[in-house]
Amino acid sequence: MSTAFSHEFNTASYKGKASFNTGLFIDGKFVDGSNKTFIDVVNPTSGKVITKIAEGTSKDVDTAVEAAQRAFDTTWGLNAPGALRSRLLTKLSQLMERDQQELAALEALDNGKTFAWAMNDTSAAIETVRYYAGWADKIHGQVQETDEKKLTYTRHEPIGVVGQIIPWNFPLLMFSWKIAPALATGNTIVMKPSEFTPLTAIRMCSLIQEAGFPPGVVNVVTGYGHTVGQAMASHMKIEKIAFTGSTLTGRRIMESAAKSNLKKVTLELGGKSPNIVFNDANVDEAVAWAAHGLFWNHGQTCCAGTRIFVQSGIYDEFLKRFTEKSKQIKVGDPFAPETSQGPQVSQVQYDRIMSYIKSGKEQGAKLHLGGDRAGSEGYFIQPTIFTETKPEMKIVQEEIFGPVGVVIKFEDEEDVVRQANDTVYGLAAAVFSQDINRALTVAHKLKAGTAWVNCYNLIDANVPFGGFKQSGIGRECGEYALENYTNVKAVHVNLGIKMN
Repeated sequence: MSTAFSHEFNTASYKGKASFNTGLFIDGKFVDGSNKTFIDVVNPTSGKVITKIAEGTSKDVDTAVEAAQRAFDTTWGLNAPGALRSRLLTKLSQLMERDQQELAALEALDNGKTFAWAMNDTSAAIETVRYYAGWADKIHGQVQETDEKKLTYTRHEPIGVVGQIIPWNFPLLMFSWKIAPALATGNTIVMKPSEFTPLTAIRMCSLIQEAGFPPGVVNVVTGYGHTVGQAMASHMKIEKIAFTGSTLTGRRIMESAAKSNLKKVTLELGGKSPNIVFNDANVDEAVAWAAHGLFWNHGQTCCAGTRIFVQSGIYDEFLKRFTEKSKQIKVGDPFAPETSQGPQVSQVQYDRIMSYIKSGKEQGAKLHLGGDRAGSEGYFIQPTIFTETKPEMKIVQEEIFGPVGVVIKFEDEEDVVRQANDTVYGLAAAVFSQDINRALTVAHKLKAGTAWVNCYNLIDANVPFGGFKQSGIGRECGEYALENYTNVKAVHVNLGIKMN
């Protein structure tokens, strides 16, 4: 029998109990993995095991795909009207809202983010599901004017079985970003959450059951990327795959998709986002937003503003205030109300970040703040700032995915645009200036899928999110995400054309 998870939360932020099955969720049931093996879920604050979850295999992916295809052919897809899909998604959002604190507590427990920020994330996840519930009965095509003897129109039909692979940095939010547009358009799903942070995805399976989705519409197969993820990317009966994660893994998924059945691919990948602060910016506001842009979610954010470009006229003052702001960040227990930053997600990620800090030192950058472990156990890292960098340094060019940023002095607009665009990534960027004409001009010149003006890391369910260059393909959120989950069919009806 599959294992169960039970945990009593008795913290300053949340008191309550969570208890649920931790098996694979296939065809509406929790089941053991075919190998009957398990994966440890580790608490990043202590490095100790929280619970065990079922380890899926390629065989389990096959079973999940069969269940998803059966559901698509019988109870979902074109057999489930948009109004029904809308009602079920609305019900799911209501159940998530009912259990929001429990979901946030689970997120804080296995991810390490603060409970306060986990509550924000769960609110965003609820709004995403609710937003796409509104779209479910509005998926339609067009009638084209061609000839009086011919009727021509398009249909936007669901693709079928889609595979979805989500990362560990925003587990529940990424779960909602993936399932909501896919379900709204009538697809069925095989989902792989990260093995580091699977708890909210597994907990959502019970809510999906309770909401009344037919068995097989959503299937969750927990496991490792090199087994479950690879099996999904190369599966001949998965017609589309959506992935959020590293650019390196995205390349592998795209290759597997091409080598198998040429499945449709959307990728939301890494970033090394520039945050540009001009001389005329409101310094206090720029400092506050820059800190949020860099340190939000412990720096484990694909769009994090890790390259902070500050114009020379305010550089010294900005750096002084930014340093003071960074020193105020409280690193510690995610459930303590005063905590601003919890641990990194895993030992692997902790070691990776520390290796980048070491690289920055070795390549000659000035370690301005932090750079060490925080505390004596768990995966805590001090907020870290480097200055006096050079463009070719690894800490300037490569995604670190931790609370580590560089502050770079610049002189003029042309120079900073060139530096900002000097990266293989193009996910996000920001501009701070009280001259709105300059702010918008520079924002338009930046090669990024999102450009913030006098703010940072503001993301909404109805606004598209995605990258240029090696930051990905396609868009999450908003109406644009619906395009990822439908095939467009043109229908030509002969109303009287005669062939000689």
